[in-house]
Amino acid sequence: METTSQPTSTGARIALHPCYSEQAHRHFARLHLAVAPSCNIQCHYCNRKYDCSNESRPGVVSEVLNPEQAVQKALAVGAAIPHLAVVGVAGPGDPLANPERLFATFRALAAKAPDLTLCVSTNGLALPEQVDELVKYRIGHVTITINCLDPDIGARIYPWIFWNHRRIRGRKAAEILIAQQQQGLAMLVERGILVKVNSVLIPGVNDEHLREVHRAVTAKGAFLHNIMPLIARPEHGTYFGLTGQPEPSAEQLRTLQTACADEGGATGMMNHCQQCRADAVGLIGQDRGAEFSMEKVAATTVDWQAAVAKRTAVRAAIERRIALHSQLHHPTPLAPSSAQRPRAARGEPLRIAVASNDGRTVDAHFGHAREFLVFDVSPMGARLAERRALDRYCSGPVTCGDAAPALTGAVAALHDCTILLCARIGFEPWRALEDAAISPNSERAGEPIIDALLAVYAEWRDRLQGAAPPAGDALCA
Repeated sequence: METTSQPTSTGARIALHPCYSEQAHRHFARLHLAVAPSCNIQCHYCNRKYDCSNESRPGVVSEVLNPEQAVQKALAVGAAIPHLAVVGVAGPGDPLANPERLFATFRALAAKAPDLTLCVSTNGLALPEQVDELVKYRIGHVTITINCLDPDIGARIYPWIFWNHRRIRGRKAAEILIAQQQQGLAMLVERGILVKVNSVLIPGVNDEHLREVHRAVTAKGAFLHNIMPLIARPEHGTYFGLTGQPEPSAEQLRTLQTACADEGGATGMMNHCQQCRADAVGLIGQDRGAEFSMEKVAATTVDWQAAVAKRTAVRAAIERRIALHSQLHHPTPLAPSSAQRPRAARGEPLRIAVASNDGRTVDAHFGHAREFLVFDVSPMGARLAERRALDRYCSGPVTCGDAAPALTGAVAALHDCTILLCARIGFEPWRALEDAAISPNSERAGEPIIDALLAVYAEWRDRLQGAAPPAGDALCA
């Protein structure tokens, strides 16, 4: 059996994986193959939908595929999107509850797309029994969803598990699941597989407990910890959505992520997760799944060997561009910072927030942004200091509407920034930002972020050297 070859160094292993690397997710695409319809547990935040095209959340797919269809789709996507680097199975059920379908898919992909990284996301219940198979197929990246270590908390999240051919409920079910997750995590780390742990932040259930989870997975050697906000809306039909369980605010999520990051240790915090569908295609935050329905894929002819060669060339070009960018702008490692900074004055870096959907250009409407990219800009270049999630408050196509509570939260998220770059902004948020001594700027819409940052920084510096406005008033109208 031909299998994918895996690089040996950790840096090389994450360089192309958009979920494991802040850098990679801006350049490399991923594909989720929906070959796992069955699940061996029930979560109160999950309602799997197999024919849904209008919801963007885990567990949702437009089509469930058999292994042959999945391979056909992967080859078509890999030919059409030459910056595709990763193929994963994340649902809509649990991949390891569908082992025959999962490994049949990977076996075929290893032969026809040996350059693509393969990965799996699992709840962990069946993980210990499947670790050897994962190693056999050289799966170098595995994500485990671990929401708790306390069975009493687990019983509030998982109503049942299916274990050893029977359904088990309540605290006992949670005990078994937690034990399997912890054993599987340790086994994967021992075998050199990079493990990302996902945890769903559920206010009033596990919010006070997730720091303990973080310490435990750090001690066991997890590479990344991704704390995600609960999605619980009535229209999704989940238990939590129908019973009114509140979702966490962006501030609650950010506070917990910062607290866990401040614990130290080798486990990093993931801050760019978009909670993708189980059939996501393309760059994170830019789902192109509608372009690759099986009806369209079936009409496509692919020269898979030529596609491998093209991906290899494109990958090399992207890596050269990243290296050149690093040399030109001297960025430091992209790690979140919890420190609050004062307004920039003479000689200090200028803190600029950017509203961006694709992570490369200033292309997001302020009211539609789900996060801000926060940069410190100086004569040495621009350094990404932090990614800040926020509650989207605007649903209109052009204007942002009134300064609602969510607007107040968005402005508060920019408290230490001097300038905001965005593609478009309405009058009310513009005024709210200026009242907070933050200068909104939509004149750089569509420009590459690095170009816009350096241009705005040059304008700001020229004004400081000229009229020398008081700190905090730079560029204010």
